[in-house]
Amino acid sequence: MEIKDRFLDYLKYELNRSPLTVASYSEDFKMFEEYFQALDGQPTWETIDGDIIRNWMEQMVDEGNSTTTVARRLSALKSLYRFALSHHLVEKDPTVSIRAPKLKKPLPSFLQEDQMDRLLDSDHWGDDYKSTCARTIIMTFYETGIRRAELIGLRDADVDFVNRQLKVTGKGNKQRIIPFGEELAETLRHYMSVRDEVVPKQENAFFLSEKGCRLGGSQVETMVKSHLRLVSSMKKLSPHVLRHTFATAMLNHGAGIESVRRLLGHASASTTEIYTHTTFEQLKRVYQDAHPRA
Repeated sequence: MEIKDRFLDYLKYELNRSPLTVASYSEDFKMFEEYFQALDGQPTWETIDGDIIRNWMEQMVDEGNSTTTVARRLSALKSLYRFALSHHLVEKDPTVSIRAPKLKKPLPSFLQEDQMDRLLDSDHWGDDYKSTCARTIIMTFYETGIRRAELIGLRDADVDFVNRQLKVTGKGNKQRIIPFGEELAETLRHYMSVRDEVVPKQENAFFLSEKGCRLGGSQVETMVKSHLRLVSSMKKLSPHVLRHTFATAMLNHGAGIESVRRLLGHASASTTEIYTHTTFEQLKRVYQDAHPRA
């Protein structure tokens, strides 16, 4: 019985893996076997070396397979050879020094600036507390790029109107200062005046429910989604999309990557650099719309 068959039996009978999982492994092994059996020298499962596996991975990429697919198939081979080595079916593991290709991170979802302008300038906003609170929260996300938890954690003392800046407590209790403009300052002041007039304040929080309690994450999520749907048909609409929108707008208007990193509270610039790809994609779409035959 070949190594792959013994491993598939191990998955099926000893680990009790589902038939679908076993079939998936079997298909991956079949594809690899077809590849190496066509090579010169007639390698076998026992004599495969790392170069053969690397060349197979390169061929899969050249054929248009995604890095996710290549990584999954390599993972299947690694599992097989770990099993084979532990059961003394091979003398060495040819996959041990092979790394999976880096998975491409999906580009962040974001809204266009004109969409945000239409939303914030819309006349659908009422003068009641609920509407005033929602608009202020959406503008705060868009103008500062803070996280949902950071917004929920804001207190009145964290909003400095003199210097026009927020004191935000981020991940790991790290604090950072985020400046904001006059338009947001006026919006925040108006919100506070409405809040202090109609809400019985129960907690030391800047953003409160109508009952005076600190807003919860799901409440903010629902509030943001319901209003973003007015200007966008994207499936993924959330406060984090507004954070992406803030970062994209900053870079499109000439802000440096390090400045945006500090504002977002990223520990590493590599996390922030994904937005440079977003702005490039955005500019490419704009160009293609303007020059459809280019």
